[in-house]
Amino acid sequence: MADPIAVNPQHYRLVFENERVRVLEYSDGPGDTTGTHSHPDSVMVTLTPFARRLRSGDREADVELQAGQARWLDAQEHSGTNTGSSPTHCLFIELKEPRRENPGVDEQATHAGRLGPADS
Repeated sequence: MADPIAVNPQHYRLVFENERVRVLEYSDGPGDTTGTHSHPDSVMVTLTPFARRLRSGDREADVELQAGQARWLDAQEHSGTNTGSSPTHCLFIELKEPRRENPGVDEQATHAGRLGPADS
C-alpha cells in the first residue's frame, strides 16, 4: 500500500490518528497532480468544490463534487489531477478496521471496479 503522505507530502497532511481511524487533510491547486497512492475504505469530506480526474491502471474517472459533501471511498489505488479552476481542500477519514464479512454477500464483487467516491 502506497501511503498518500509518503507519495504526495506536498498535498497530504496527517490531522488525527488513533487505533481505529486516520484523518488526512488534502489540498492542491488547479492542474496539480498526485502520484499513485492507496486509500483504505474511507469517508471523503469536501471543504471546497472538487473537480478531478482519477486514474487507476487503464481506467479513468472524472469526479465533481460541491463543498460540504461527504462520500464513501472504497479501498483503492489511484493517481489524480485537479481539473477544476480552483484549489481543492478535503478530508479523508480512513478506517483501520477491516470490512466485516456478510454471509451471502460478496462485498468485493459488489464494489469491484469503482474508482473515486460513491454516493453511498
